[in-house]
Amino acid sequence: MKGKKPYFLIIGAQKCGTNSLYNYLVQHPLIAPSLQHEIHYFDLNFDKDLEWYQSQFPELEPGMITGESSPYYLFHPLVAQRVFEEYPQMKLIVLLRDPAQRAISHYYHEVRLGSESLSLKEAIAKEQTRLKGEVDKIIQTGTYYSFNHQHYTYLARGKYIEQLKNWMSIFPKEQFLMLKSENLFSCPQETMNKVFQFLELPANSLQTYPQYNPGNYSQTSEEIYQELVEYFQPYNQKLDEYMRINL
Repeated sequence: MKGKKPYFLIIGAQKCGTNSLYNYLVQHPLIAPSLQHEIHYFDLNFDKDLEWYQSQFPELEPGMITGESSPYYLFHPLVAQRVFEEYPQMKLIVLLRDPAQRAISHYYHEVRLGSESLSLKEAIAKEQTRLKGEVDKIIQTGTYYSFNHQHYTYLARGKYIEQLKNWMSIFPKEQFLMLKSENLFSCPQETMNKVFQFLELPANSLQTYPQYNPGNYSQTSEEIYQELVEYFQPYNQKLDEYMRINL
């Protein structure tokens, strides 16, 4: 692969270990990292041209590949079509995590950023109100930036089946590699071997697999966690039926 054309994208989901996966990947001798982490071209920087995007990648030596990780891509309603129009052969890597745990981690991430002042219970209760009309505006204008859609989507981002169906209506299934976050951290070498096989690269081992950007937060109440588990159960079941991924 010549020039500055990305060969793979880690498209999400957010708070599922995408940062760790990307850091493990770019330590492979044949993978060159993008010049900035999380370029967000196809969602937040789409007002710029393709030349700008390709300038975010290094010049490649023969036999090398490059790619990027932007975990809002999976969830943003317009990104799949935008990527396909420029890179129909793109290899797409998706990390999925227990959506109840993901929602809790996402909430505490927003608290740390200073974006969230409500309690977890209040934030979940208010999500639908905060999101009202936002997706329609994004789709209708193509340029509208929704702070609420990016930041306050604790439940919506965990409905993985809806996001994957959108992507898989555009890209063929064989261009996706689906991974479980839990497997990445419990069996990192085995999981990375699958990634290298998918990218058609020789295997590569690291001495350690530290967790990058972990969310440190106090134990959430069992009651809220169980409510989230019940909320996501039908979506997880559809995911299992559609993709054979059991969360």
